[in-house]
Amino acid sequence: MFDKEDLIKIANQTMPFGKYQGRRLIDLPEPYLLWFAGKGFPEGELGKLLALTLEVQVNGLNDLITPLKKY
Repeated sequence: MFDKEDLIKIANQTMPFGKYQGRRLIDLPEPYLLWFAGKGFPEGELGKLLALTLEVQVNGLNDLITPLKKY
């Protein structure tokens, strides 16, 4: 299950590797997240957060995350 704090994390945590390294999780393209869903999300917290990010994007809830971003 996800915690409220996880929403803050996906708004501010950056992707630590790959093509989109340095991009906030919430800003990752949906096709990239779908690719992970097909191949398997990484182990641990990152995988959990990527799965949540995909869920938020698929359900069109990105606008709920925007106010949580720290600039």
